[in-house]
Amino acid sequence: MFFGRVVGRVWSTVKNRNLEGQRMLVIQPLTPELANTGQRLICTDCTGAGAGELVYWVRGREASYALLPAEPATDTTVVGIVDSVHLKRPAAPEPDAPAAPAPAPAAPAKGRKPSRKASPC
Repeated sequence: MFFGRVVGRVWSTVKNRNLEGQRMLVIQPLTPELANTGQRLICTDCTGAGAGELVYWVRGREASYALLPAEPATDTTVVGIVDSVHLKRPAAPEPDAPAAPAPAPAAPAKGRKPSRKASPC
């Protein structure tokens, strides 16, 4: 599932007959911190979400399952409205704690020279 905000609606007079009567919304994907991420997309809606609401949506085959029994040809569907978001922030490192030393480079095995052949990768 993905997090987003409803930023608009789509009106279509000609569409697949399985999509008739289905609402389509413009969604702005968001990070958990509510910052915009990625391009806006069109989602069908099975929740009745309105402009400005936080929603979660699914992509792929699962998107049509929310609209059963019709299973229309849709790639993304809004499946829930978010009431609130609570984030647990990681604790900041202590300023007095010394930084961990960088690991030493691995030494070649004794008795073997490092290979000079180019890797095929």
